[in-house]
Amino acid sequence: MSNPQDFENLEGFLHLPIMNFKNELKLLKEKIITLDKRVIFIFISVAVLQTISWYYASRIFFRQNFFHSLDKANYNAELFEFIYWFVGDFAVFFLLPTFIILFFFKEKITEYGFNFRESKLGLSFSAVGVLLMVIIVWFASSNEEFSIQYPYYDNARYSWEDFFIFESALLLYVFAWEFIWRGYMLFGLEKKFGYYAVLFQMLPFVILHNGKPAVETFAAIAGGIVLGILALRTRSFFYGFIIHFSVMFSIDLISSIRSRVNDFGYGFKSLLNIITNLF
Repeated sequence: MSNPQDFENLEGFLHLPIMNFKNELKLLKEKIITLDKRVIFIFISVAVLQTISWYYASRIFFRQNFFHSLDKANYNAELFEFIYWFVGDFAVFFLLPTFIILFFFKEKITEYGFNFRESKLGLSFSAVGVLLMVIIVWFASSNEEFSIQYPYYDNARYSWEDFFIFESALLLYVFAWEFIWRGYMLFGLEKKFGYYAVLFQMLPFVILHNGKPAVETFAAIAGGIVLGILALRTRSFFYGFIIHFSVMFSIDLISSIRSRVNDFGYGFKSLLNIITNLF
């Protein structure tokens, strides 16, 4: 037979954790109230946008839902797959954040790097950066294992028409990538964190390079920091976009020509051979 005292002890035992839980919720609520709502929104919106990109604007989504029907209809389904990915990410990483800035924050998009301020400094730095990176690409692409991975769309190596269609779509993709990290996220967090915002935007930029050649992923660490600093200094993400796309275009172009002529040297003779085949 149960003892009434046992029920009283049990009630007291349960009452203490419940009270502690309520106190913790109260403390958490008080802490959340003090946080910067705009900063919270930017972090969460970036996470949501990246998730939308991964599940609905990806090549995998296209391949599972659209690829076979286009392939059966004799369309260039693989090229459409890349176009879907690039244009999809342009919508997710540029159009949606722009909508947030204009209609939720009610701010000007120019305050998020969408401008050509400090053009003399920005363009000078871009020219030097592109020249330096093209030289690095020239030597890196002499490694056949590196070179054969670019462009991502195989047919672009052997068809100039496919190459320029692919690169045109890639331009939209890189533009949106620069905007989401070096525009929306960087300038959105700058008011709260100052130059620490450079490190915040660098992290997802590097993580999303995982799966690419190791040298490119490690380079993304330095690249993310340098492009972030450049964006803050010039108040524009456009110069980072110029550098980023120029590097990717040069990788694809040089790698394509190397594959066409089967020349993976790095001396003057190889350079002359590639220039000759280009023109």
